[in-house]
Amino acid sequence: MALFIFVSIFPSLNYNPGEPKSVAMDGFFEEVKRRKVYRVAAAYIIAAGGIIQLASAAFPAWELPNWSLRLVIVLLLAGFPIALILAWAFDVTPQGIRATPSVAAPTTHRRRNVIMLVVTGVIVSAIAGFFLLPRISSARKIDKSIAVLPFENLSDEKENAYFADGIQDDVLTNLSKIGDLKVISRTSVMQYKGAAKNVREIGKALGVSNILEGSVRRSGNKVRVNVQLIDATSDKHTWANDYDRDLTDVFAIQSDLAHEIANALQAKLSDTEKALMKRKPTENGEAYLAFVQAHDLQCAVEDLGKLKQSEQLYARAIELDPKFALALARYSQLQSWLFHTVEPTRERRQKARALAEQALQLQPDLPEAHLAMGQSYYYGDNNYDAAQKEFEIAQRGLPNESEVYLALGAIQRRQGKWAESTANFEKAASLNPKESWPLQNLAQNYQVLRDFDAANKTIDRGLKVDPSGLGLWETKSKLAIAEKGDFGVSEQAFQAVKSMPMNNEQKLRTAGSRADVYVLERKYQDGLREAENLPDDLLAAIPKALSGKYFLIGFARKALQDEAGARAAFLKAKDFLEAQLKESPDSPDMRVLLAKILACLGEKDAASAEARRATELLPESKDAFGGPEIAADVAEVHALLGDHARAIEILDRLLNRPSGVTVQGLKVNPIWDPLRNDPQFQALLTKYSGKA
Repeated sequence: MALFIFVSIFPSLNYNPGEPKSVAMDGFFEEVKRRKVYRVAAAYIIAAGGIIQLASAAFPAWELPNWSLRLVIVLLLAGFPIALILAWAFDVTPQGIRATPSVAAPTTHRRRNVIMLVVTGVIVSAIAGFFLLPRISSARKIDKSIAVLPFENLSDEKENAYFADGIQDDVLTNLSKIGDLKVISRTSVMQYKGAAKNVREIGKALGVSNILEGSVRRSGNKVRVNVQLIDATSDKHTWANDYDRDLTDVFAIQSDLAHEIANALQAKLSDTEKALMKRKPTENGEAYLAFVQAHDLQCAVEDLGKLKQSEQLYARAIELDPKFALALARYSQLQSWLFHTVEPTRERRQKARALAEQALQLQPDLPEAHLAMGQSYYYGDNNYDAAQKEFEIAQRGLPNESEVYLALGAIQRRQGKWAESTANFEKAASLNPKESWPLQNLAQNYQVLRDFDAANKTIDRGLKVDPSGLGLWETKSKLAIAEKGDFGVSEQAFQAVKSMPMNNEQKLRTAGSRADVYVLERKYQDGLREAENLPDDLLAAIPKALSGKYFLIGFARKALQDEAGARAAFLKAKDFLEAQLKESPDSPDMRVLLAKILACLGEKDAASAEARRATELLPESKDAFGGPEIAADVAEVHALLGDHARAIEILDRLLNRPSGVTVQGLKVNPIWDPLRNDPQFQALLTKYSGKA
């Protein structure tokens, strides 16, 4: 191609307008032919083409960067005019390299010929570069993003479905440890299990260019795994393979498969990544199947029933293989989460720490073990600096794990690093695009920053992913109240959830939220009815649920002028909460709720003491996210006690910094009614009414 260009452009050149064109060009071509420049040009083009082809194949295999191939091409193109000049000036003879003898010609002709030669070489190189460089760049540019869809179980025994899930999970885990890839999290791909697949639509929905499909057939002690890598943009097969192994060698399949996919996507593998991929999580097949089931259930972070099942299965996996470090790490994470959300007891905190320590003792470089230790520091100790160090170690070993970025984002917002926190939540969402939990956390960031436009857009993104997400609807309702004092979204949410399938716990939480909103709307009779219909025996399993129920009943009865009924309810709430505090003495949430109950009972000194204790456990200076929540509750305690000045002082500080307190929220919440006619309170509302 370059030779054709070289020959065809000559007739367009004319450097002597005063001389006939045919005479000028004939003289130039005669000199080019005499000096054997054609022969050198052709040889150079053939050699350069061979070098480029060889480099195109070899450089990716040697893991050289893209710019190295482009540099070779640029150097070859630059060398073409130089080769022409050398061919013009010198000739290879039996006696060696000699200067080419000149013929008698005017000086202007000789100068013209040299200029035409140089210009021709430069133009040929420029045109060749115009065509070659973009093609080389696009040929080398591979989108290294992939989603591993659930593997199909082709075994006769349907109980082997978990075995197929296990192979998919391990392949995905191995790939997710490769920093040069973007790998979509497991929770986002599991919805495609058993569903008809349109690869292009899946790639678009998950934001990836490559899809891995597979099937698993297990017969006795033999396993056959069939996989195919598909370009999601064209729906064409990039690569496929079959693996036939013994059951005892199944982990080798997963490791080999991950390596071959990485090679197909031209992903670089560090020595550490290679070592982690070769490691077998356990030699016990039954323990591994229990682990896979537990891991599946653990992903349902808001479903207590599934989390309890997950807990039993992790215990089973560890019983079968006490040295199963990955199971120990994941079990520790589950214990930390249950401590944080359901049961903040010392027993759970200690168990989470002990499991993480065991996992690290067995495998000090296991990223999941560092993630578990970080969550133990985070949820168990509120030790954010130590937790962040562990999360950063985990992130280096799990560069595609959405959970790691969620953890980092959660820590950073407590440190007041809002921009970094928001970026990590966005990263978590990009790696787990079909899971709404990262978006719910991201919306909470925007809410605290009072960026309601961004918060609402984020929640709407989450509702597109999961239209039945109760947490999403709850957050959306709170946003409307905080921004505008609007209860219409709450009513819309309660209507929407009526048609959604819910377990008993979700039904209880929804009914409790319904009672809360009625009280906020000052519909005390309706709120009282909803709260009193909540069964105590079912609420007992949910932390603060019983005490919260009777606090709300007491508040509603007091608003309805039923002082005796209100006192009886507050006393019940106090008894339930004091019993729970014996198991969870360091819970700031429980301490501040007890402070509010005591304030309603008129026990001023005790209420003030509990409020101080809650503040000490979680001060704003230590936690920029949770600390203001406790401070807002402490302000409520002071309002209930009649200490208006102290309540307003706290609210003024919270309105001037990132927090959940807003002017509209203060206007509609009846708990602030004792301050309603205070001139300082009204001045506070006026002061911040113009701010978002």
